[in-house]
This record gives sequence, structure tokens and C-alpha cells, in this order.
Amino acid sequence: MAATTAAHEEKAERAIRGAFFGFFVDMFDIYLPVVVLAPAIKYFVSPDLSDGATSLVTGAIFAATLVGRPVGALIFGHFADRIGRKKTTLVSVTGFGVLTVLIGCLPGYATWGVASVVLFIALRFIVGVFVGGEYTAASPLAMEYSPKERRGQNSARIMVGFPLAFFTISGLTLIMLQIAPSGDPSAPYSVWGWRIPFFVGGLIALAFVVYFARQVDESEVFEAEGGGDEAPVKQLLARDTIGHFAQVFVLMTGFWLSLNTVTAILPELLKDTVGLSDTNASLALMIAAIANAGGYLAVGHLAQRFGRRPFLIVWGLSAAVLGTFVYWVLLHFKPSALPAAILLTAATVVLVGPCWAMITAYINERFHTGVRASGFGLGYSLAVVIPSFYAFYQGLLGHVMSSTYTVLPLLVIGGLLITVGGALGPETRDVDMGAVGTTESADEREPRFMREPAEAPAGTATSREEERVR
Repeated sequence: MAATTAAHEEKAERAIRGAFFGFFVDMFDIYLPVVVLAPAIKYFVSPDLSDGATSLVTGAIFAATLVGRPVGALIFGHFADRIGRKKTTLVSVTGFGVLTVLIGCLPGYATWGVASVVLFIALRFIVGVFVGGEYTAASPLAMEYSPKERRGQNSARIMVGFPLAFFTISGLTLIMLQIAPSGDPSAPYSVWGWRIPFFVGGLIALAFVVYFARQVDESEVFEAEGGGDEAPVKQLLARDTIGHFAQVFVLMTGFWLSLNTVTAILPELLKDTVGLSDTNASLALMIAAIANAGGYLAVGHLAQRFGRRPFLIVWGLSAAVLGTFVYWVLLHFKPSALPAAILLTAATVVLVGPCWAMITAYINERFHTGVRASGFGLGYSLAVVIPSFYAFYQGLLGHVMSSTYTVLPLLVIGGLLITVGGALGPETRDVDMGAVGTTESADEREPRFMREPAEAPAGTATSREEERVR
């Protein structure tokens, strides 16, 4: 028995590490255009294009990747729920690894004209499709191995891959800017410097494929209960699960909208509004990412101790009020002293970003095994579509307020949606992810279809009383 338990724990630990590594690779690839390409964007556009139009191009590149994600979640979620989490992860990561290397080889506007940026956007959309498959398969696998009393912390361990990836991208950009200075479209960084991080991103994705294939086993929960004949999406849209999906959609719309304000918009504002150089902006983002990583680990413990629902309600309000205020201070006072700029940047990021630490656990807890990958993948990524067009919303807001502050209403709306989405959902901390049928909570005050199953698989808790006895 002890040997069996130890073997299971070892499989679980490898699954958590694999999901972390996969999410790191995923986020590294997603934010390459935002951080790495920013100093070289003129390489892909006409020199006569205005700064506003160039910003829209940058936003379109980022949006193309994000819009591809729900398509990938739909495709790969289907296969993850039908043929397995592991196989689906390997195919999806291989796809975006190869494409990222290919993007690093693209010529610029001087060679191909407008076709260069059109192809860049098209390839980033396809990358987004493959990226949507990675977390759709790998994260449910890891959560299905994770004991319920550790899911909050393990979710944080996986999701901390994002700030660490952002730190790595910013650091790599900082190094490349020292080796290949930025400037006009013919500057070294514009011509070849930006390519190196793309090549690195593609290679670490392929390295992950080798690691995952050798080290991570298929989910035991899926092998026991998954792979049904009915289409997962059809089950997901059934009457007893559509409400779960709608609530997750509202919540994740808030998550993505608020996240974009500190990941997609902040890097540009640090340079154009605050007045930091490319190098100092990269340094500020690196330090903010490290602080953010610490926040992720703290949130994992808080959400496990106090529960998902109260945490989401409080965090959303805090981001909408306190996070927005600190962001305003950064943009309004534009600190000339680098330490002050770094401190305000880090504070803004930490007041907005770490709530993501518990989202892997929370969404997976909302769906049963037969639709968990599809529910997680689509719930996580379909909500990204509306927030992806942040640059266009800022353009509209610019007609009624100073363009300097157009990011702030987006953060307020995002925070409030997190609060509303969290309030609409149940507490999921004690959900038994091995239960057949609808994912159920142990809270007796929740609707009947959300309660603990009358008969749970061997070795799992069947009620809060049994959990308390343990």
C-alpha cells in the first residue's frame, strides 16, 4: 500500500511539474510579440505609419494569438476528453514550437511589404490554436492527480509559470538590447535581435515535448472515467453544465481584461507615457514579474485556506479600486527616478495579476471528468476574445477622455467582472474531481445538482463530515 501511494504521489508530482513547464512555455510564446517585438515593430510596418496605427498593428498581433486560443481549446479539448490529456498536450506543444521558430525567420516590410505583417498575424493566430491545446490538456491532467487539500497550492505552482515566463522574456529582451541596439528598422535589434527570443521559445517548446513524453503519465482519473462516446462540447452545453460554463465565462472575461492592462498595455505605457527607455522598461517589468511570482504563491495558500469564492469577490474589488488607483499614480506622476517607477510598476502588477494563481484549480473543479478538458479550455480561453481588442476600446475611450488614462476603465470593469463572476459561482474547494457525473461541491447550501455525489469512487471523501473526520 505504501509503495502504491508513493508511486501515485510521484506521478502527481511529475504531472504538476509538467503542467508548470508547459504553462511556462505557453506564456513565453504568448507574450513574445508584446515584449520582444515592441522595440522592433517598425521592422514590420511602413515607415509612414503613425504611432497610433502602429499600436493597432501591435494589438492585432497580440489579439490574433489570443483569438486562436478558444479555437484550439475547442479542437484539442475534444481530443483531450476523448483520447487522453497526454497525447493532446504533445501534439499541441509540438505545433506551436515549430511555428514559433518559423516566425523568427520572417522578413520585414522592406522585403515583403505589408504581406510580412499579414503573414505574421496569420501565423500567430495558428500559434494561438496550438497554444490553446496545451493548457486545455496538461492542466486538467495535473489537477486530476492533485489531492483536494493541495489543489490551491498546486494550481499556484502551475500558474507561476506565467510571471516567470514574463521575467525570462523581459530579461532576454534586455540582454539582446545590449548586444543589438534598437532604433530604426535597420537597427541590429530590428533586423535580427528580436529573432533570438523567438528561436529560444520554439526550442524550449520542443524540449518540453521530450520531457513530457518521457516523464508524465496519463491521468488515472481519465483512464478510469474519460473517453466517452458523446461529444464533450455537447455535454458541456447540456442543461446541467451550461450554467457552470456561463459563470466561468463572466469570471474569465474579467480575468483577461484586467490582465491585459498590466501585460499587453503596461509595457508600451512605461515607454510612451512614463518615459522609460527600452532597457529601463524591460528592467521594471522583470522586477515586477518576480514580485508577481511571489504573489502567485501567496494566493495559492489564501485561496486554499479561505476558499475560492470569497477570495474572488474580494480580489476583484481590490483590483478595481486599489489597483486602478496605483496605476493612475504611475501614469499621472510619471516618476523620473527609476526606483520609484519600478516600485509603482511592481505594485500595479501585484495588485492585479496574482489572482490567476488559483484559476487552474477553480475552473477544473467546475466540470466533471468527461468534459473537464473542454470546460477548462473553453472556459479559460473563449472569454479572451472580447478583452483581446483592448486597443480598439482604448481608441474609443480616447474620444471622451485623455488617452493617457484609457487603460484605467478597462481595469475597473475587469475587476468588477471578477467579483460578479466569483459571486455567481459556488465554493469548489472540496469538490471531488474523481466523481462521475456533474462536478459537485460539499457545500450543502448549494443547489442540489452541485452537491457531493451520494456514491463516490473508492478512496475519495463522500461528504464534508468524512473530510472533517480525516
